[in-house]
Amino acid sequence: MRHAKKTEDILPGRNAVIEAIRASRPINKLLVAKSASFESSLRKLIFLAREKYIPVQQVEQTYLDKMFPGVAHQGVVALASAKEYVTIEHILAKAKEENPLLLFLDEITDPRNFGAIVRTAVAAGAHGVIIPRHRTAPVTPAVAKAAAGALEYALIARVANLTQTIMYVQRHGIWAVGADAAAKDVFWDVNLTVPLALIIGGESKGLGHLVRQKCDLLVRLPMTEKVSSLNAGVAAALLIYEVLRQRRSAKQ
Repeated sequence: MRHAKKTEDILPGRNAVIEAIRASRPINKLLVAKSASFESSLRKLIFLAREKYIPVQQVEQTYLDKMFPGVAHQGVVALASAKEYVTIEHILAKAKEENPLLLFLDEITDPRNFGAIVRTAVAAGAHGVIIPRHRTAPVTPAVAKAAAGALEYALIARVANLTQTIMYVQRHGIWAVGADAAAKDVFWDVNLTVPLALIIGGESKGLGHLVRQKCDLLVRLPMTEKVSSLNAGVAAALLIYEVLRQRRSAKQ
């Protein structure tokens, strides 16, 4: 319970949560006690949350009581993001004068990996990081700590549907290249100088089936038989800096 307090801002109470949603404050998740009375105010709150694509999770009343001892949370607690998200349109607008380099994270659940990827993206000059609303670590102080200060400079978009967003950037002339252990091509053998969206899969399952289908190209990182995969943060760093290497060589 104490860990939750350290990693996210917590808003208790129905009115506070409703006002936060109306004010478009970025909220990672809404926790609702299973024993809460589903009267009109709570139904309205849940409707607002789902309208904004905020995940709603039912939990035991005791969980909320321990999270906020002595506070009248009314069976409702919102976990708010530690950083304001931006839109994908905002990221594309920032990238249009340059050769775009975007990072899409598909089900990266470890905040340390997420933070490490953000730090590498900022260090390499990537234009933005895109994550889905579900099944991916949200931006929390734990992510900020792993990013070691880079989070303040990162543009992060949180989207309802990662696959549709990949298709959206493709219509803007950006190639989608996914990292996949079963890919035929090694990452340094393909052209990464084009406007690019790198797609990095989750720690356990890699790229999702639909995401993999929408990629223009899949690449792999060569490895010995002793190791089947690399940490997502390490894989992302290798791919990002290969993009920089190729682009620099193309200018010479």
